[in-house]
Amino acid sequence: MKCPNCQSDKVRKNGHRREKQNYHCKKCDRQFIDQYTARGYSIKVKENCLKMYVNGLGFRAIERVSGVNHNTIIRWVKATADKLPNAPSVEEIPEITEIDELQTFVGKKK
Repeated sequence: MKCPNCQSDKVRKNGHRREKQNYHCKKCDRQFIDQYTARGYSIKVKENCLKMYVNGLGFRAIERVSGVNHNTIIRWVKATADKLPNAPSVEEIPEITEIDELQTFVGKKK
């Protein structure tokens, strides 16, 4: 066993952290564990939640379906939105547009 910081062999056991053996380097005084595991949700779960959001599901509905906390989903949406390009400038927006199937209701039903 070698210290990941200073590559020293002067390492001793130092209890457990989250059911994994913790080590202590006598040379540089660093604490570490033997193998670190990836934490968090998989890419597939993240993409699935984002697809549900794009298709109109609310954050809490996605939470009920996927089991992922709604605050986590909100952070994913914000992070994805930051990567998108900005809105087009005013010169790129057309002056004349055609709107199909526009329905309005004016007045009372009676």
